[in-house]
This record gives sequence, C-alpha cells and structure tokens, in this order.
Amino acid sequence: MKDLPVITKKPKPIPEFKSSEDAEREFWATHDSAEYIDWRKGKRTMLSKLKPSSQMISIRLPKPMIDHLKLLANKRDVPYQSLLKIFLAERLKAELERGDAQRRRR
Repeated sequence: MKDLPVITKKPKPIPEFKSSEDAEREFWATHDSAEYIDWRKGKRTMLSKLKPSSQMISIRLPKPMIDHLKLLANKRDVPYQSLLKIFLAERLKAELERGDAQRRRR
C-alpha cells in the first residue's frame, strides 16, 4: 500500500461547487486531495448495493475453440471466461483504434 502523506497542519476546507460537476472535476484534477482530506482517518467500505456493470450473455462456440481457450487459460492460470473477456477487450480496442486511424486519414 502506498504511504499517505503526513498532514502536519489542519486540512484546507473543501470548496463548494455550485456551478457544475465539470468545475469540481477540474478542481480535483489540479489539486492534491491530501491537502483537503486527512486520508489516515478514512475507513474502508463495501458498496454492496452497486449493480454489476456487466451483462450476462449466452454464446455458442465450437467445442474445439472452447478447448483451446481452456488450454490457454490454464497455461496463464486464469479462468477461461476471464481470458475470453481479455481477448475480446484487446480486439475491441484494436478495432476501435484502427477505425479512429482510418477516420483521421480521411
């Protein structure tokens, strides 16, 4: 765990952001929160009521493909579904980047 900075003086008051969320985002992007919050007093919490951001799908794959995926996953010591998600994410990123590059060339 990263060492937290030692606060030797009273934290600064956090300003009120009445105008917009963008103003608050900009403030925290340019200021160190350790000047405003004594993180040593922070407590860990579980956000158990958050809904998962994933959606279950059903997909039919050829058995040999699944067998190969399981073999690769076993070599990497990860569950095969997780490896499949990694492969999908990598391919999606590559396709999106390729599409962005093609649009820039036009």
